[in-house]
Amino acid sequence: MTIQLPTFKGGLRAYEPRQESLALIPGAPFTSRTVFSAAHVVADPYADVSPDSPAAVDWDATLAFRCHLWSHGLGVAEAMDTAQRGMGLDWAGAAELIRRSAAEARSVGGRIACGVGTDQLTVTEIGYPYSLQEIRAAYEEQLAVVEESGAQAILMASRALAAVAKSPEDYLEVYGHLLRQASEPVILHWLGPMFDLALEGYWGATDLDPATSTFLEVIAAHPDKVDGIKVSLLDAQREIDIRRRLPQGVRCYTGDDFNYPELIAGDDQSFSHALLGIFDPLGPLAAEAVRVLDTGDVAGFRGLLDPTVELSRHLFQAPTRFYKTGVVFLAWLAGHQSHFTMVGGLQSARSLPHFARAYELADGLGLFPDPKLAEDRMKNLLALYGVPQ
Repeated sequence: MTIQLPTFKGGLRAYEPRQESLALIPGAPFTSRTVFSAAHVVADPYADVSPDSPAAVDWDATLAFRCHLWSHGLGVAEAMDTAQRGMGLDWAGAAELIRRSAAEARSVGGRIACGVGTDQLTVTEIGYPYSLQEIRAAYEEQLAVVEESGAQAILMASRALAAVAKSPEDYLEVYGHLLRQASEPVILHWLGPMFDLALEGYWGATDLDPATSTFLEVIAAHPDKVDGIKVSLLDAQREIDIRRRLPQGVRCYTGDDFNYPELIAGDDQSFSHALLGIFDPLGPLAAEAVRVLDTGDVAGFRGLLDPTVELSRHLFQAPTRFYKTGVVFLAWLAGHQSHFTMVGGLQSARSLPHFARAYELADGLGLFPDPKLAEDRMKNLLALYGVPQ
């Protein structure tokens, strides 16, 4: 039985879907790496909203997906860019998500870390008319919500700070204040402009060498308050260079969705832990790979995870910020939600050939628990676009 999939050249080609999934089951807790999946939110498909409306979230389905990730031993990185933070999910929605997910984590014993930003400071027709003190206060407000929920804090990059800061010293002042104030060690998140164009020049420079120096200066001044860093620059060698310069005890969590197998595996000097958006659709397979790595079997780990890179690079291709569309698409095909609708209408951000290739790659990896369900849903989407079968 074949399915006709559209190609990038405008035609159709036959694809024979896989008949069986990998049927991966939960196993022992990880011992060699700390691994988070940045999780997506499930929209409420029945809500009467527009792209500019506050997000309408299906809380039951959203929390059920987090329980799916926790069941396989993954931590959940909550209210991050994978959850469409700043791309459909505003601060009010993110705060509710943090509170609900943290409570769910406590009830099931799951690990959770949550994003702290400044997205309650909205851009105006003249940009971001805020002072550094106002930006710091916005961070503090969100940090309080995360800490009160009992979750670990992830200090995310701030669009407002990127717009207002005049020098590296402004970053040192804001981050130094926040780290001194944090009650527990946090994760610092450096998100590159390929994920968010508004973050160009973060840490006070467009040149990554001086930006890296400022980033490391923040950490060196407060090593007791930094659990780790998440680097999302899609530059494997830079991540390796950064992790080798970290103070003792500070983890590097890879956010490189292009090169994660080699970075997690590491070398004879260092390795990366993980906080990845691609581990949303790869959750069970990624967990199995890490358990193999726990035994010291690096080749077995790479054998499981290397074949997933083609799918990840496809989902995260430019414009990279729209990778969330592919993530939610695969969650729908996998049966984790009943519909392919996203907050902000972002389900329209990728093309039909892009979806077709994502389906083919994911199916080939055995990611769908029910391959027939995934095939039927893919055919329904194709029919909606007028593709004959």
